Amino acid sequence: MAEAQKRLSHTTLKRRQRFHPKRDVRPAVLAKANRLVIRVAAFIGLSFLTIAILQAVLG
Repeated sequence: MAEAQKRLSHTTLKRRQRFHPKRDVRPAVLAKANRLVIRVAAFIGLSFLTIAILQAVLG
């Protein structure tokens, strides 16, 4: 396992993470998509809790 880490030098890891404007999605677009996913997940969670509470109170 130590040999595999030696093969991947610091420069190759750095090169792999660099943003490429023509190939990659822009970081701002990713941040906006992440916010949307969090909002949708929160909405679904709150809806589930609301339905569960309503069923407990009414039923």
